[in-house]
Amino acid sequence: MLASINWLKKYVEIPVTPEVLADKLTRVGLEVEQVLHLGEGIEGVITGKVVTIERHPDSDHLWVCQMDLGKGDTVQILTGAQNVHQGDVVPVAQVGSHLPNGMELKPVKMRGLDSNGMLCSAGELGIDAKLLLPEQRDGIFILPADTPIGADIKAVLGLDDVVLDIDLTANRGDCFNMLGLARECAAVLGTKLTLPDYAPESGEGTPASDRATVDIVATDVCSRFGLRMIENLEIKESPEWMQKLLRAVNIRPINNVVDVTNYVMMELGQPMHAYDYDKVAGHHWVVRRAHEGEHLKTLDGQDRALSPEMIVIGDDEKGIGLGGIMGGFETEVTGATKTVMLEAATFNGPTIRRTSKALGLRSEASQRFERGVDTILNHNALNRAIYLLEEIGAGKAVPGVAECYPVPEKPVEIKAAPTKLAARIGCDIDAATMKAILENLDFTVEEKGEDSWVVTVPTWRKDCDCS
Repeated sequence: MLASINWLKKYVEIPVTPEVLADKLTRVGLEVEQVLHLGEGIEGVITGKVVTIERHPDSDHLWVCQMDLGKGDTVQILTGAQNVHQGDVVPVAQVGSHLPNGMELKPVKMRGLDSNGMLCSAGELGIDAKLLLPEQRDGIFILPADTPIGADIKAVLGLDDVVLDIDLTANRGDCFNMLGLARECAAVLGTKLTLPDYAPESGEGTPASDRATVDIVATDVCSRFGLRMIENLEIKESPEWMQKLLRAVNIRPINNVVDVTNYVMMELGQPMHAYDYDKVAGHHWVVRRAHEGEHLKTLDGQDRALSPEMIVIGDDEKGIGLGGIMGGFETEVTGATKTVMLEAATFNGPTIRRTSKALGLRSEASQRFERGVDTILNHNALNRAIYLLEEIGAGKAVPGVAECYPVPEKPVEIKAAPTKLAARIGCDIDAATMKAILENLDFTVEEKGEDSWVVTVPTWRKDCDCS
């Protein structure tokens, strides 16, 4: 699990260095393997704007750029890149700056003309190509036109972040997300946890439950399946703040809808999927097992042969998704999509694991379902995604939830005695301190008498039970 410090700070104050935090988390069982400083080795690289660009008089491949670096006078920089145009905003390594490969920029002459710096590609800044769109991978990294001039490139691209690489054990699915880790940080640091904002389920207009239906046929492998709708959709890039946080945890930004579903998955631990509502036959979602000999083309363009133990999301005519692993190609959200249905569901972990292994298809979603997600809090993910999509101007929310939830889950209650707990862990912790620690982690402690408690376990803590 990769955890961005900048992302964690959205929910919890972190008054210590990343290294100190890593040590504290490791001491409570969340082993931090590495502390990664994303912009390590980059010094003095800023944003610049191409004021003019002309061919070098003695070269058929070099360009002479006059650059505005936000300091008044322009600076002449030569480049061999062919994707730079007048008005572009790009990363600029000034004279005296450093790059991750150890290079220090010095003035040079290229075919008789002075060059006082270098225009940078994403690779020269240490950004992994897989985190970029295809058009960003070659040549100079072209930044959004409204990027401030003269700004530190590390802040602009999110390379001022620090990432914790945490080796989570299989039983700690509750920490396979930013909010779960923030909760642990608040407990070990003694600081306050701040929850994100969610969209209300009420509102004007025909509710989602009147515009879509859900049936779970295979109730043994899916305990809950919910949908929320957003219409008047405009597909575009997600805001830079969201893209920076996604890249920090090795997720490539694609567009506002996909990015929001990935953002919520990383934030709350609930995998999500988006469907083009108008491509779902009968506006009817059915959770079932695959038919004998059934094939499904997944979002990666692969035609996959399914077996009957696999979970399929279907409509009235066809399979439209491989439950818990990857969506179907036929209902993909595209630039022409106007209405989207967002899915949040709970699937059986062992079934997901077997399907993933059989198909050689492991995804961020499947890894979370394998560890277990919180059935009760599915709506939080739907409401959070709707909130974010409206906040970034992607569309208009439709009220209500269309769902199927055959057997509602109840929180686990555990009878406990403080003295026995202290004896079991071999540490002298008084009952009041023990109670405070549990409550900081959102356990509810009810005192039933001397040395007798009933502890209600938060539904996201699948590692705590009565056995």
